[in-house]
Amino acid sequence: MKINTKIEKEVTANNNRIEEVDNFIYLGSKITANGDSTLDVENRNAKARTAFANLGNIWKSSTIRTKTKIKIFKTNVIGVLLYGSESWKVTNNITQKLDTFQTRCLRRILKIFWLNKISNEELYERTQTAAISDQIKEKRWKWIGHVLRKETSDIPRVALRWTPPGKRNRGRPKETWRRSVEKEMKEQGWTWGKVQQMSVDRQRWRSSVQALCAQSTKRTRSTGQRSEELMR
Repeated sequence: MKINTKIEKEVTANNNRIEEVDNFIYLGSKITANGDSTLDVENRNAKARTAFANLGNIWKSSTIRTKTKIKIFKTNVIGVLLYGSESWKVTNNITQKLDTFQTRCLRRILKIFWLNKISNEELYERTQTAAISDQIKEKRWKWIGHVLRKETSDIPRVALRWTPPGKRNRGRPKETWRRSVEKEMKEQGWTWGKVQQMSVDRQRWRSSVQALCAQSTKRTRSTGQRSEELMR
């Protein structure tokens, strides 16, 4: 697979032509030629749906406590869903689909069907869970702290702030992983220098990430409450 290259020459090994593809799976993640994460998200979503369906007998069981079911759901379904999510370029459309998947699963586990009206905020409180968008955000920032504690010459740390040469095309810049991160940094009044300084202390960094995600969750819930009031 060639990424952002103008070279059209075929790649060969031992005089055998190597097949050129648009995407392939590497270490469980789907890598695409355009660097988009949509296919990878869809792949993880499909695997999580399969995992949830395979555990159907557990969700139906009346002898297993709900608390235990939620723990199984988090480890065996959400764990599959969010594998590699630290590097996803997340859009509103993607997070909405993932949040919908989670709430549907939780409602089925709690046996809450469409006749029983309950808000997503109450659902999260009952199950002690957070929206998928918040979970991805927390995983991403924990990973950033881990990378920033590496040696300055390590490839992940170099790639974190690497800027490709050349000029971008005219028009509105596309949403990227780095732009999303820097937007969240700007909202908190952070800079890369400050983030680097905070990440050195693991305990301080963990507390900062939890506070960042807690603020996001609070804004999401307050928005949901206002929407419900307007609908009444």
